Formats: sequence, C-alpha cells, structure tokens
Amino acid sequence: MLATFDLIALAVSVGKIVFLTFLVILPLVSIAVYFERRISAVIQDRVGPNRVGVPLTLFGFKKDWQPFGIGGLAQAAADGLKFILKEDFVPSHVRTFYYWLAPCLTVVPALLTCVVLPFGSELNLSFLGIAEPVKLVIADLSIGPLFTFAIASLGVYGIVLAGWSSNSKYPFLGGVRASAQMISYEMSLGLSIIPVLMIFGELNLTKMSSFQDANGWLLLPFWGEGLSLSRWVLLIPIVISFVIFTVSMFAETNRLPFDLAECETELVAGYHTEYSSMKFALFFMGEYAAMIIGSGMAVTLFLGGWSIPFWPYLEKIIPLQLHYTPDTTPFYTGLLHIGTFFAKVFGFIVFFIIIRWTLPRFRFDQLMALGWKVFFELALANVFLTAVLMYYFPLK
Repeated sequence: MLATFDLIALAVSVGKIVFLTFLVILPLVSIAVYFERRISAVIQDRVGPNRVGVPLTLFGFKKDWQPFGIGGLAQAAADGLKFILKEDFVPSHVRTFYYWLAPCLTVVPALLTCVVLPFGSELNLSFLGIAEPVKLVIADLSIGPLFTFAIASLGVYGIVLAGWSSNSKYPFLGGVRASAQMISYEMSLGLSIIPVLMIFGELNLTKMSSFQDANGWLLLPFWGEGLSLSRWVLLIPIVISFVIFTVSMFAETNRLPFDLAECETELVAGYHTEYSSMKFALFFMGEYAAMIIGSGMAVTLFLGGWSIPFWPYLEKIIPLQLHYTPDTTPFYTGLLHIGTFFAKVFGFIVFFIIIRWTLPRFRFDQLMALGWKVFFELALANVFLTAVLMYYFPLK
C-alpha cells in the first residue's frame, strides 16, 4: 500500500492548500481590512491609518519603520495582535458550548469553499522533477458551484447559533435577521448562475475558465467564439445574472447596504454583541473570507477566471505565450495566470468596499422585498429568457 502511495501528489496537494489558505486568503483578509480603512477615509475626507509601522522604537531606534514609506501598513498586524492579547471574556449567561462553536461555524465554511476555485491554469514544474503539470485548483470537482453554495450555506448556522447562544435580545434579533436574509438571497444567488451553467453546459469551474480563456469572457466576448452573434445575444441574460449575483453576494456576506444582521443603530452590534477577543475576530475573518471567495466565484463565472484579458491581441505585441494550452503551458504563463486571477479578485474586493462606503443601509422590509419580489422573479424569468435565446441562437 505504501509503495503505491503517491507522495509527490500528496506534497503538491498540501502545497496548494497551504499556499491558497495561509499565504493568500488569510493575508488577503488583513490587506482588505487595511484598504477598507484607507478607501473609507478617502470617501469620507479623513486621514485613515497613517501612523502604525514596525515598532523599532521599542528596541532603541529613533523612529518606527514604515514599509515602502507608507504610514499605517502595519495597522492590520496591530489589530490582529490586539485581538490575540485581549481578555477572552465569556459572559455567565451564555450557552457555553454553542457560544464557542458559533465562530468556528462562521469561518470554516468560508475557507472550505475555496477548494474548488481554480486560481490559475497549470504550473509546469518539470525542473523540480514533477513530470505532470500541476493543476492550480485544490479539488477539481465536476460540481464546483454546487459544492460552493452547499458549503457556504452552512455559514448561516454560525450566525444563528451566535445569536441564540448569547442569550441576549439584540444578538438574538441579529441572528433571526441573518437567517431570514441569507436563506432568502441564497435562492436568488442559485438561480442567477443557472443561465451561466446553461451556456457552459458544464459544472466544472476549471473547464469554465479554460473555455473563457479560449473564447472570450462571458462579460467580455471579444475573441474566439465570443465574436459570434449567439454569444453577443446571450450577453443580455448574462448581464442580468451578473447584477443579481453581485447584489445577492452583498446580502450573503452581510455587507452594507445589507448588513441588517449587525445593524449598529438598532442592534448594538447584532449577533456578535456578546463576543470579544479572538472569537469576535473569527466572525470578522469569516465575513472577509466569504467576501474574497464570493469575489473569486464572480471572477471565475463571469470575468474569465485566470484568463488574461485580450491575450490574442497582446500576443501580437508581446513575444510571449499568454494563453492556456493543456499540458504545454510555460511556467511563466502559469505564474501570469495566478497573478491575473488575484488581481481581478482584489479589484472586486475594492468594488465591495466602495459600495459599502457609498450607499446607505436598507430597511429590513426593503431588503426582503428586493430579494423575494424583485430578484427571485427576475432570476427565474432570466432562466426562461436564456432558454429561449439559446433555442433561436444556438451555440456551436
């Protein structure tokens, strides 16, 4: 048994898990928090974090070190250190087991959903003695979107348990709001991607990215089969799906203007009112991790995933291979695809942040009306519209 056990494949899988989870998503949470504070400061005409650096004055130096000469870059590290060192206070009136379980049920599903996201095409590591090119996805499942939605839906249990186990009225109301909100928008979120799946005829996210690399992104069909009439006609339901998907992602991640589950003006802080220290930080981390994974899913489904924009035209100018060719993609192209994917994800995160600090909060009745009376019906009609258009304008 040990003789047939592929240690190289195991090492590659562990490497992908460590890279994506601990070297990308978790650091990206800190980076997103920093940019949120800086962008909100610009929008509100404030200074934002501009002082915290590496505290070299503690070791006798005259001043702290500011990386790249930009003040405040170490703010996220200071916040994390503060959460670790704060007193881990547990109120006496809470239901202890579920009170401790809730933060884990919030952050773990958010991190698990990243396993099916293709964050690049492939890496040719033959110079390390690895014969087969390494697919840049942890689990290349044939049911990628279904797995993502199934696991992400478990996050609502963490929020509901946090509200119920706190044994306090404001957290309880926040938990009830969250359950109603997240379940309602899961309907719209699921229906919004059905037109995408009908066009691809596929549930494998890696193959979806490869198709868009060869034939133009769903929202940018400017090369390959994307130049056909049918693809441009189908752009109508795709734009509708993208709008519904994006707005529903705001509601699913409890981001403004849909953060009714933690509405400070009404519920103190919502479902995590009774939490402090690292348990509160886990809720915070879960929200940002869900935002990152949601951005990755939007990029993969609608914006080409790791595909480099306009690569057929760029290759005429740059003497480099920028497109994906199975099993023969150069090493540098694989690295470019990784960088392209995370650049798109980061751009989507910045969009999340700008919307949060631009729009006012909805009322809860407006939120539910938008989900059930507008998006649900619109997403359902969009499925029928896609079917009709595909009948009269079939894809090759």
